[in-house]
Amino acid sequence: MAPKKAKRRQQAEGGSSNVFSMFEQSQIQEYKEAFTIIDQNRDGIISKDDLRDVLASMGQLNVKNEELEAMVKEASGPINFTVFLTMFGEKLKGADPEDVIVSAFKVLDPEGTGTIKKQFLEELLTTQCDRFSAEEMKNLWAAFPPDVAGNVDYKNICYVITHGEEKEE
Repeated sequence: MAPKKAKRRQQAEGGSSNVFSMFEQSQIQEYKEAFTIIDQNRDGIISKDDLRDVLASMGQLNVKNEELEAMVKEASGPINFTVFLTMFGEKLKGADPEDVIVSAFKVLDPEGTGTIKKQFLEELLTTQCDRFSAEEMKNLWAAFPPDVAGNVDYKNICYVITHGEEKEE
């Protein structure tokens, strides 16, 4: 009996392909809520029609059939909750933990304010390594607008990268 328990413990520590072990319980609940919103007809499977309906409810009325088909084809089969969660797991697999990303930003914040000047961050992101395009910068500032002094809250950016949405204040 001991070998089974050891195996189970190893799986719980990440030695398993079980997608549920990749996320915290609170994250699984958030994904379940999102899945339920997208699964418009409540049949447990996200289809092209579900995607069309949820996009229409968000104001995107003229989505092409090809675009919807491409979205559905990203999955290996019907998109039930487990497949949905697996897709997010695969997308997030390369992301570092939040504390690692925050530590990287802290190098750019010697005063420890939790913010970086927009102009400085934009210069880094558009001139170094994997350079951001003008469109990517526009999207970044739309998602994370700087305050009136031109400061960007990098801790919020890190949270969204690792959790998928802004913290509730």
